[in-house]
Amino acid sequence: MSATNTLDIEKNLTLHFGKPMQRLSDQDFFDFCQANPELRIERTSEGDLIIMSPTGGNTGRRNFNLTYQFGLWLETFSEGVGFDSSTGFILPNGAERAPDLSWVRNERWDALTEAERNVFPPLCPDFVAELRSPSDSLSTLKDKMQEYLDNGAQLGWLIDPLDKNIYIYQPHEAVIYSDEPETISGDPTLPGFVLNLQKIWQ
Repeated sequence: MSATNTLDIEKNLTLHFGKPMQRLSDQDFFDFCQANPELRIERTSEGDLIIMSPTGGNTGRRNFNLTYQFGLWLETFSEGVGFDSSTGFILPNGAERAPDLSWVRNERWDALTEAERNVFPPLCPDFVAELRSPSDSLSTLKDKMQEYLDNGAQLGWLIDPLDKNIYIYQPHEAVIYSDEPETISGDPTLPGFVLNLQKIWQ
């Protein structure tokens, strides 16, 4: 079996919760995730659970570089809080999502109680980035990006290193497609942040 075929068998598992089972409460879902730390789990707005396969080495390397570059920018711009892929958020539509990278403005983060910060924060980040891995469906990721916008995100980047392109999402605007760009700017949502994509494409 080729390496490509080996990657292709890594698929996400969706658990459908229908009657008579009831939707897990936000707290029960958080507790379920804490009890299974080895799993990467999201929840759809309908209450279905999505168990995602662990990332491979290349995806982990790219995600680390993405987070590293963003962290350097955060040291110079302190008007918000950054989060890595291990952080889940409860969106206004009831879904729980864990973007590969996200950022929340200080005033929105500060408005949460300490208890809300210690579980999955009940808000949609202002900025989200998703990095496609070989096991990810591009159409599913596009739907997820639109969900972020519908729930309040001001900027979203869908980064596809497999085809070396970027999809940029902003409220009330058509999706911008860029083929193999060298950099991408976060202005005006992320003033001064420019992501160097050269190592992402490697």
